[in-house]
Amino acid sequence: MDPGDAPILEFDPSPAAVIEPNEIIDPIDIAPHVVLCFFQDVIERVIAEHGGRQIDVLVSEIGQNPVYELTYGGERLTVVHPGVGAPLAAAFVEELIARGCRWFVACGGAGVLVPELTLGHVIVPTAAVRDEGTSYHYLAAGRTVEPAPDALAAIVATLERHHVPHVEGATWTTDALYRETRAKMAARVAEGCLTVEMEAAAFFAVARFREVSFGQLLYAGDDLSGDAWDQRGWDGHAEGRELLFRLAAEAVLALG
Repeated sequence: MDPGDAPILEFDPSPAAVIEPNEIIDPIDIAPHVVLCFFQDVIERVIAEHGGRQIDVLVSEIGQNPVYELTYGGERLTVVHPGVGAPLAAAFVEELIARGCRWFVACGGAGVLVPELTLGHVIVPTAAVRDEGTSYHYLAAGRTVEPAPDALAAIVATLERHHVPHVEGATWTTDALYRETRAKMAARVAEGCLTVEMEAAAFFAVARFREVSFGQLLYAGDDLSGDAWDQRGWDGHAEGRELLFRLAAEAVLALG
């Protein structure tokens, strides 16, 4: 296919866009270290436990998304739910960068593509297969994008320090959760993907474009590896979700 036949491949390397976040958003007094936590229940518990406070809000048509600050391990930490799906999550990261954030670790769940990843197992993405659209507006077309090396190293060091069993490998980022076909799954597993989710490739691409540090932690959620999808009650795995937040917080505070 000629690149001209697919608009997603028409990458423009110009660093300036019509709407630049730093032209419409002013920097604020914000902790530069950020945990992007996909678990709203965990955010509520952590904010209550650590006396966190809302310092700002990210706004979209689905409503207001609070930006929190708390003290964690004696350090200031920003905590935000990044929304769901690559476009919204990428936009929120852009707006946090414009406010003054520089180091990010995201923590969330993912569907597993290989049967040995039991519920709650920790996965560290070392690359994301770019099967979504957002990353193609930040980087030229390519198969994968990687997290920042310093963030990846900090995450692995944190896991090893706490003796947390984990695996490292690629994740498959897709925009269409209802179009994860068996043929595509087999192809992704063959190229080394352990999980499927909807944001990692966009996160890593935005961070590379804006020259900030970004890494991610995932935990094994629903299982797509068998003959039938197994939900496994993954969104009720409270212990694993809170552990992932604490690991992400410690890892991101080691950066910079």
